[in-house]
Amino acid sequence: MSGKIIQLNFKFSVSGSDYEQAVTPLASQFAAVAGLRWKIWMINEAESEAGGFYMFDDEASLNAFLEGPLAAQVTSHPALSEFSVKQFDVMEDLTAITRGPVEKGVSA
Repeated sequence: MSGKIIQLNFKFSVSGSDYEQAVTPLASQFAAVAGLRWKIWMINEAESEAGGFYMFDDEASLNAFLEGPLAAQVTSHPALSEFSVKQFDVMEDLTAITRGPVEKGVSA
């Protein structure tokens, strides 16, 4: 089964270092999300924008995350706004050629 990717972007209204300090304790919570293979954290401090790329085993895992308490905690934080969430299927054959961090055939 093909993996699923979400791209999540948002604005933050604190300094970049304050943002990083606030989210650092959440890393272990994200690591424990069922069906999440990996997350790449990203920040553009000059634009006060942050987000991540998330790779899930399948659509059910992705949807469970989006409907779960960790996503609700992030999206309700008063220092974060202007959320954008985009979902994508992974083109595994091409991604493997370019050494993307996916494993063909991994499923939940």
